[in-house]
Amino acid sequence: MTVEEKVGQLVGTWAGQLGEFKSVEDVEDEVVEYAVGAVASFGWAGAVDSRIDDVVETVNHLQEVALSKTRLGIPLLFNVDAVHGHAYVAEGTAFPNGLGMAATWDEDGVEKAAAVTATEVRTSGAQQNYSPTCDVAREPRWGRTFETFGESPFLCGRLAGAMVRGYQGDGLDDPNSVAATAKHFPAYSEPARGEDTAPVEVSSYLLRNIFLPSFLDAIDEGVASVMPCYNAIDGRPAHGSREYLTDLLRGKLGFDGTVVSDWNGVRMLHEDHLVASDHRDSVRMTREAGLDIASVDAIAHADHLVSLVEAGEIAEDVLDESVSRVLDLKFRLGLFEDAFVDANEARDVVGADAHRDEALETARKSMTLLQNDDTLPLDPEADILVAGPNADNPIHQLGGWSVPDEAGTDVVSIKDGIESVCDGTVTYEQGTTINDPVDIDAAVEAAKDADVAVVAVGENWYIHEFGPTEESGTAPDEFPNRTTLELPDAQRDLVKALHETGTPVVGVLVTGRPLAVEWMAENLPSLLLAYYPGTMGGQAVAETLFGACDPSGRLPISFPRSASHLPTRFNHFPHPTPIGPDEHLPSYDPLFEFGHGLSYTDFEFGSMSVTDEQIPPHGTTTVEVPVENVGDRHGSTVVQVYVTDQAGTRVTPVRELCGFERVSLDPGATETVSVPIDAASIGRVDEAGRVLAIPGEYTLRVGDQNVTITVEPESN
Repeated sequence: MTVEEKVGQLVGTWAGQLGEFKSVEDVEDEVVEYAVGAVASFGWAGAVDSRIDDVVETVNHLQEVALSKTRLGIPLLFNVDAVHGHAYVAEGTAFPNGLGMAATWDEDGVEKAAAVTATEVRTSGAQQNYSPTCDVAREPRWGRTFETFGESPFLCGRLAGAMVRGYQGDGLDDPNSVAATAKHFPAYSEPARGEDTAPVEVSSYLLRNIFLPSFLDAIDEGVASVMPCYNAIDGRPAHGSREYLTDLLRGKLGFDGTVVSDWNGVRMLHEDHLVASDHRDSVRMTREAGLDIASVDAIAHADHLVSLVEAGEIAEDVLDESVSRVLDLKFRLGLFEDAFVDANEARDVVGADAHRDEALETARKSMTLLQNDDTLPLDPEADILVAGPNADNPIHQLGGWSVPDEAGTDVVSIKDGIESVCDGTVTYEQGTTINDPVDIDAAVEAAKDADVAVVAVGENWYIHEFGPTEESGTAPDEFPNRTTLELPDAQRDLVKALHETGTPVVGVLVTGRPLAVEWMAENLPSLLLAYYPGTMGGQAVAETLFGACDPSGRLPISFPRSASHLPTRFNHFPHPTPIGPDEHLPSYDPLFEFGHGLSYTDFEFGSMSVTDEQIPPHGTTTVEVPVENVGDRHGSTVVQVYVTDQAGTRVTPVRELCGFERVSLDPGATETVSVPIDAASIGRVDEAGRVLAIPGEYTLRVGDQNVTITVEPESN
């Protein structure tokens, strides 16, 4: 391979609108003239294609160009952002977004959802998915909170690992698998001010023990690729940091796959971080840091990289190492055997009924009942008013990282779902948009004639810093943004006006973040959290409201009382109280706590026990808890095991999640739930990247019960 051909394999381009518009013909020219090796023509917000027939036609055309019009005939690697299903293709299946997936506390279910996504993505012609999101939600004002699996490093890691298994299957040679991409390494999700891509200033201890564990789980599952974060940590932008991308990621953590840039992450080094003098200097920094593929830096990056090699500023060996990893990935994906996709198969597979059924099942498990005074479940014969900006808006229901236009989608809205299960009269009055009243008076009059009012409020579609405005429909100074977690005036006025009619009002929150809804919690009889529930989310909401589905979701993130109460985290650190504990407000006083969620039945936990009270440094014990359904309905709950570390001399969180198990029981049934707890799950990540449990005592808790176990010293 010539230097130019090697460089071509290390850069990607796009078809669509990204700063400038590139047509498919433009991409064809780049592939022919520069041997560009990676393309994003679908699977993102500005892509040239979002309908399945167009997607397949473009992919096959560009693959034919790469195979027949370049000297070496190396197939293209297509990448997508299918972070909660194949949601950037209109006909695709959208699962609940990250927080909703996490609310299921169901590793097997998450793995199945990822497998469905991989099948749809691969059948469409892409081979790499920029997912899972391994970020731990530490700042709920942040506009990407909804992509995460919540605030527990343990839960995030377990579910990230499940997604890697689902995406990659039994191996990348499986025609239904895709290369998973763990992102955003190493720490992205606690930005200053909650502002997307702002610096994350954390200690080395927090970096290792809050942000790295989920990446460790993904790496342990063989994740094929890792994407660095946009931001700087300790003054070092990740895209240009050899310390993070080579010394830490490859050296200490043992990752051996490809490192792929986030979009425009290279250019940000000189345009935003101001640590490079120009684009050429940014290219040099990223290559010295350990980057393999520049996602959309295209031919400008290629020109600079060729120049750097020819000038001796970048050794050709650096190219060779990256090209070897990229070509190995393409070989493992089977692209050299067959790079094309079948249009008829794509039509049959993308959005298939079986996939929609899986999305419905996931959405059902995610439904989180925050409070209930027996208003729920609703009587199927009741007359229902459906109101609110999120009751009949497919795009709001999908949330970000989905098509921003409902054309071609087949989303079941909350209104649709209620109409399908309710035998009474269903009346719909929107009442408000996200920020503006439409006709609150009409909603009030309809509520007076209804038995129950269901009002769906919350947030709209957005990505990153709550935009872009053209797609989200809300300006930067409007809700949602990072200055407030309270609902805007219009939505609050609607809820209050409905409440004042005396008709019972059930609140449904369709949202990407935990919102501060204290008034609703104090005044409404029932409150259901639906997250962004995806294609079949409206059906899942309706089935839950009417009792066909037991609400079994549990919060993966704490709900604060207000933005002023932040940070509100269950795993906060202990600290002294110099003038006495009675003089301090609680360190953790959420509106709804991490792990919370109600059912339509009642469960009783028997006596907690462990199989081994003493374990070696790499050993395992098992927590056993009898669980009985003492109600009169089938239901599900989650046994959650927390740990408090008394072993070390370093301050550690007051508690951390270290194990969980979901259980479903018929009325009167009892099951002893076993939750394995290995030393790694209660240990800490040391400076070498190893997970170790310090010898000493650890308290394990389930509900109000606790058992102390001891990790023994390493035997000689």
